[in-house]
Amino acid sequence: MKSPYMIITRPLLTEKAMILRDRDQNPEYVFKVARKANKIEIARAIEALFNVEVEKVNTVVRKGKQRRMRYGYVLEHKTKKAFVTLKEGDTIELI
Repeated sequence: MKSPYMIITRPLLTEKAMILRDRDQNPEYVFKVARKANKIEIARAIEALFNVEVEKVNTVVRKGKQRRMRYGYVLEHKTKKAFVTLKEGDTIELI
């Protein structure tokens, strides 16, 4: 099994992530995760790191942007985000 620290890269603290986290019903937390991690591995890593129960995990792969360099165009790496919904009553203190 992979280490939870290799699966969960960092929490994303964007404006949209804060809105999702501060909802009254079913708050969601957003994390940047490893590209090869699946939903089951992500859920187990969150449960191990924060001692909470995960209800649902949704993932999104963001396409890398195309950047212009001196010698042509370069495509940045793709990134993967996980939207994690916890069981009722569980919370994660990120800040």
